[in-house]
Amino acid sequence: MYDVIEKKRNGKALSKEEISFFIGGYTNGTIPDYQVSALLMAIYFQGMTEEESADLTLAMAHSGTTLDLSDIDGIKVDKHSTGGVGDTTTLILIPLVASLGIPIPKMSGRGLGHTGGTIDKLEAISGFHVEISEPTFIELVKKNGLSVIGQSENLAPADKLLYSLRDVTATVNSIPLIASSIMSKKIAAGADKIVLDVKVGKGAFMKELADAQVLAKTMVAIGKNVERETVALITNMDEPLGKAIGNALEVKEAIATLQGEGPKDITELVIELGAHMTVLGKKAKTLAEAKELLRANLHNGKAIEYFKQFIRAQGGDETIVDHVNFLPQARYTFDVKAGKSGYITELTAHELGRAAMLLGAGRRTKDDDIDLAVGLYVHKKIGDCVQQGDTLCTIYANSKHIDEVKTIIQDNSVIGDEQKTLPLLLDVIR
Repeated sequence: MYDVIEKKRNGKALSKEEISFFIGGYTNGTIPDYQVSALLMAIYFQGMTEEESADLTLAMAHSGTTLDLSDIDGIKVDKHSTGGVGDTTTLILIPLVASLGIPIPKMSGRGLGHTGGTIDKLEAISGFHVEISEPTFIELVKKNGLSVIGQSENLAPADKLLYSLRDVTATVNSIPLIASSIMSKKIAAGADKIVLDVKVGKGAFMKELADAQVLAKTMVAIGKNVERETVALITNMDEPLGKAIGNALEVKEAIATLQGEGPKDITELVIELGAHMTVLGKKAKTLAEAKELLRANLHNGKAIEYFKQFIRAQGGDETIVDHVNFLPQARYTFDVKAGKSGYITELTAHELGRAAMLLGAGRRTKDDDIDLAVGLYVHKKIGDCVQQGDTLCTIYANSKHIDEVKTIIQDNSVIGDEQKTLPLLLDVIR
């Protein structure tokens, strides 16, 4: 291991065998933290080639169990978001894309940060469960075209170990390490093709477009090197996506979107991501054709029927689709009003996400409990005209940090004299 550290410290590329040696040794406990920490710091400063990044990704993907989806007919397409505020796209994309005949076997996790992950949001639906066996998961996809399972503890265990170490050694912000972390889980989950939603802006991990482009290009290159065709969309996260921030609130918004009545930005993003998934899944030849098919199924009832079927198949109460008030409800609501007239010029996504977390919608640590009912509903987005006294945001709370949350919303909902708009899609990397 000393030789591997020295080689990377000196800026040389590691071989596939050296990478496999270090991942295997760290996973089985024969290589200590202090040596892996040294190697991570060397990678942080020296970077990795495309080939090294691909070899690292595969070594991490194969450090535990991998999901075998070969029994499922068709091209299996997965989607991953690097995370943002109000990012409910997975709940909408799974049934929508499946309604076009593309099998969607989705492995998801719980969330740290502003709100829960996909699993937490789905568990806002009474009776819904993801703790199903892999054979049952595969049978559900074969039968219904879609299913979601909780992320296995044995999926890419090397990634979990490395991430914990990166977190305490100031090596989180390394593009090759971020890219291989994300892609190793996608490859271990068994998808044939991958669509990535790389968020950039004030509510995202990547704050600058140039950094997001480098990350996207690195992940697309990894996909190519390991024979998993990958497309990355770089999308804006300066303001929250959609209007709902909070688990049950986001499920309600997902239902509205699947019925063709969702917020403009989240609908637009779902159509963009879904179009790339549809082309990769060979159910349309062009993005324009794919978008037409997707929009049709949002408005003809097919997408929402797939969502109902999906809920029913995993033990959930499908009546929430027609009776959204059956979802968890907060005891109190509070409206935050505009102090003056003008246009919303800034709506800081990260701070609104923090406000939702203070209410209990998210986790600070992995052991925190989530309150599925609480969160925020943003009535006015960037570019919207407001009059003094208009409601900017509604707080859904169970009496926790309400005054602090009000202050955060007021401080981060900036009203100015000039109207501005934010582009949603910033780049596509193929």
